[in-house]
Amino acid sequence: MRKIFEENYRILIEKKIKDLLNNEFDVFKIEWPWAVGDFLGDNFERIFGDLGLNYSSDFARRAMADLAFTDKDGFYFRVDVKTHRLDSNFNMPNLTSVERLAKFYEDDKNYFVILKTDYEIKGTKVVIKKVNFVPIEFLSWDCLTLGALGWGQIQIANSNNVKIIPKNSRKKWMLDMCDNLFEFYPREIGKIHNRVSYFKQVKKYWKNKKE
Repeated sequence: MRKIFEENYRILIEKKIKDLLNNEFDVFKIEWPWAVGDFLGDNFERIFGDLGLNYSSDFARRAMADLAFTDKDGFYFRVDVKTHRLDSNFNMPNLTSVERLAKFYEDDKNYFVILKTDYEIKGTKVVIKKVNFVPIEFLSWDCLTLGALGWGQIQIANSNNVKIIPKNSRKKWMLDMCDNLFEFYPREIGKIHNRVSYFKQVKKYWKNKKE
């Protein structure tokens, strides 16, 4: 595990991000992930200090990420910014495609990182209440689900209920992802069969219908 995700460093990074967002960011732009990413990039050294990280806005543009950087050992961190309003009843954000993640994680030096900011609105003021900065494998599958888009999209099932497992094994997490997919795909096949049957009836109806 990289130093940046060790518990003491991670908590400090989350606190710095929270404080910076509350004190210096135009928080009315909090729902614009790219704006959060640009702001954190501009304040990169203040957040990550002497952790030996190298930020360039070019990394993010090439990766189509909100924020991306490398470290002195060549490890690459792609950061996906998610914002969550705490008084919302339902929030189920997409994180990434299972296929894209599987290919990305073929290289042990790659990290897909979630930066989640929870906020609330008090009158005319927006307040950042909590920040999570974790690689996706620190998110328990108990709080994740799969959506039927492409090969499958990893989603947070409910942004109000996120369970983090510090130091979680990437190998175990990826094996759990595969097991979840082995249950997910047959359910999707069943849904497709039902849809085909339905539209066979629709076609029969329209074939028999007079002009």
